[in-house]
Amino acid sequence: MPTLKPQGTAKAVRKTSLAKQPGPVTVSGGRLKAAEPSARGRARHAGSASPAPSLCDGQRRGEVYTPSKGGLQQLFVPVIDKEQRPLMPTKPSRARRWVKCGKATPFWKKGVFCVRLNVEPSARNLQPIAIGIDPGSKKEGFSVKSKVHTYLNIEADAVTWVKKHIKQRRQMRRARRYRKTPCRKPRQNRSIGGIPPSVRARWGWRLRICKWLCKMFPITDFVVEDIKAKTKKGQQSWNCRFSPLEAGKNWFYAELERLGRVILKQGYETKRLRDELKLAKDHWVDAWVLATFAVGGDKPDNDKVLCIVPLRFHRRQLHVLQLAKGGIRKRYGGTVSLGFKRGSFVKHPKWGLCYVGGTRANRISLHSLFTGKRITQCARPDDLRFLAYSSWRFYGKEVSKAHSSVA
Repeated sequence: MPTLKPQGTAKAVRKTSLAKQPGPVTVSGGRLKAAEPSARGRARHAGSASPAPSLCDGQRRGEVYTPSKGGLQQLFVPVIDKEQRPLMPTKPSRARRWVKCGKATPFWKKGVFCVRLNVEPSARNLQPIAIGIDPGSKKEGFSVKSKVHTYLNIEADAVTWVKKHIKQRRQMRRARRYRKTPCRKPRQNRSIGGIPPSVRARWGWRLRICKWLCKMFPITDFVVEDIKAKTKKGQQSWNCRFSPLEAGKNWFYAELERLGRVILKQGYETKRLRDELKLAKDHWVDAWVLATFAVGGDKPDNDKVLCIVPLRFHRRQLHVLQLAKGGIRKRYGGTVSLGFKRGSFVKHPKWGLCYVGGTRANRISLHSLFTGKRITQCARPDDLRFLAYSSWRFYGKEVSKAHSSVA
């Protein structure tokens, strides 16, 4: 089986380690700010203490909530220091020892379990870590790996609804001009250019995932499969500069260069290496193969996949499109439900970990993180405990060995 060598000089493989302490270190646990009544539509938890809170108010370290079903079984735990800078990941057993003796504080970062060190590490040696990115029309693939280990595999759903929403918003805006209702005057045609909203949303979603991963891992390289836009016969200017897909990916590459080195690969190169390694076709597998171009590797040693699904929010829709009985148009949309921002992770005494949906009759709808189905419509705001903001839900899956490799 062929093995690729990483680009550049190879560094010694080291893991994050801590100096031995004579006794347990006593550190005051962080907590979230208690929920307060909302004012003028603001979320009651808008003043949260830290971007990565570890424990909720009144919760001990031994009571950190862990999803029992549907979560990701991690083989490696991301580590950050006291200044929120990422270090090399560690094994779950070592992370448990750190938490037990008070050297680290556990917390969740949108579906991934992490630890934050409370003491200074004995060494800060870092290895080259690359993210492989396989863009797609329906699914996206991401893989975080070094030369020896695969730390995280991600399969994300693409943002596909923006074009339809923009079209519906335009229809509703034009229809309001023929009714006796307040509306803005028609504006002159603005200059055509830039990135269309639907294309911008797709590339922006990939960039958000990359920034989220950079907060947990010391990323050095981004390897992206360069996709080609559809060309038009006899329209050279469109083919070179004005294609929406070309404009979107160039913007994405420019933003990634601010985070690390960007390496572009063609689709046939990915397929050739995947066939040489005898791997099955999948988005996360292609992302793993792309990351191998930068750091090297033999075969995937981690078949756990974290699936994330972006949540749909209706921010600017003032009312429903169809009339109700009596010619009444009901209001529709908004991102705050009785003081809680929609999509936020909360914990309910009966339903456990879930996320916030809509509201009706002073009650909040709760949805499952793993399936997206509505659990209840009758949750009281006082019974909810806020955990973290989020704009996607997650669930874990394990890929069989027969799927991740070809005999």
